[in-house]
Amino acid sequence: MADINFVTKEGLEKLQAELYELKYVQRPFITKQIADARDKGDLSENAEYHAAKEDQGLLEAKIAKMEDLISKSRIIDESKLNTNQVMMLTKVRVLNQSTKKEIWYTLVNEKEADLKTGKISFKSPIGLGLMNKKIGDICEVVVPAGTIKLEILEITL
Repeated sequence: MADINFVTKEGLEKLQAELYELKYVQRPFITKQIADARDKGDLSENAEYHAAKEDQGLLEAKIAKMEDLISKSRIIDESKLNTNQVMMLTKVRVLNQSTKKEIWYTLVNEKEADLKTGKISFKSPIGLGLMNKKIGDICEVVVPAGTIKLEILEITL
């Protein structure tokens, strides 16, 4: 079976809004560009026409990819999550053993990841290191700057 894309309700709504923008704003715009370029005459030497057709092909591929992603998306039922261990959608407070700084992370899928808001992909090095760990566990995570040790202090939803 195809890979399932687990998302939050907000994450799915964001994907659907992006697809709507592609299909109902960008697609008509490119269609109009093609029509305008076609009206300018000989298509064999019409660079505007060829560029618009190429843009249309890229857009259609993006739409198909987005539709596929949405069709594979499943909203995570937060009522079935527990805080016994780190998993998708849990918020985890960790202590960096070397810097003694505490950091909160929320584990999400890669499409929803946003480090500025503390949302990291569960497939990222830190996310993979934290997955399935329990409070009190210390995990070693290999990151580009080296290896860091993170102690799990708290797990919430």
